[in-house]
Amino acid sequence: MTSIYWHDNAFLPEEEVRISPHDRGYNFGDGIYEVFRVYGGELFEAEAHFERLRLSAEGLKLALPWENDGLHAAMKELVERNALAEGTVYLQISRGTAPRNHLFPADAAPVALAYTREVGRPVQAMDQGISVVTLEDIRWLHCNYKTLNLLANVLAKQEAADRGAADAVLHRSGIVTESSASNVMIVKNGTLITHPADNLILHGVTRAVALRLARAAEIPTEERTFTLDELYAADEAFVTGTTVEITPIVAVDGREVNDGKPGPITRRLQREFAAVIGL
Repeated sequence: MTSIYWHDNAFLPEEEVRISPHDRGYNFGDGIYEVFRVYGGELFEAEAHFERLRLSAEGLKLALPWENDGLHAAMKELVERNALAEGTVYLQISRGTAPRNHLFPADAAPVALAYTREVGRPVQAMDQGISVVTLEDIRWLHCNYKTLNLLANVLAKQEAADRGAADAVLHRSGIVTESSASNVMIVKNGTLITHPADNLILHGVTRAVALRLARAAEIPTEERTFTLDELYAADEAFVTGTTVEITPIVAVDGREVNDGKPGPITRRLQREFAAVIGL
């Protein structure tokens, strides 16, 4: 079946989508995006994603001509047109098309593109856990904006793969921020610890869900900076994200996290998350 895309307020088959070579998303990475998870044909935590999209747009001084309700309706219809039961929706908005110039174009209209992808839950990784490596965080200082500028993330992910790991945990001078594509949490003495939601990390939607579930379960939580040494010495560690959900980290830089197995708090949060998504 031909995939249907949403492009500039129209639903089109993939072969009819046209992107200008002068699009600022292509020339400068001048744009924003969101990835939504779909469970049972429904967008998960949609409003949180749209709110973050709007905050990213404000940070880039990118005026959006769509209201959240309109975008939500379009993404819902896109899911229905593609008969997507389980997978993701990728939504990208660039500043628009204009002759190449670093200055914002005066009359360019934002260009939107969205498509769906069938993808299952990462069951094996969530069950067995993953190994990660640590790398210096070389990204810019507005990681709270979900922009198209992902080259540093791409390089980190590739470096991890080249070293036989599933992901890279990033740090700034020994302070853990997040991974190449998800947030990082550790557990020590029964307390869940994660980097505060400031400009150095993406304010993850799944991160917020995990914290909400932990607090509902009366698990102590701390949003504070923590070091690489604390990561190495953690009782448990895991990543949270739209596509990884809650995935345990069982080894860091070749060192086992505790006994090298997913811990009880991680397992409890996985069960609570599964209940939230109706599994």
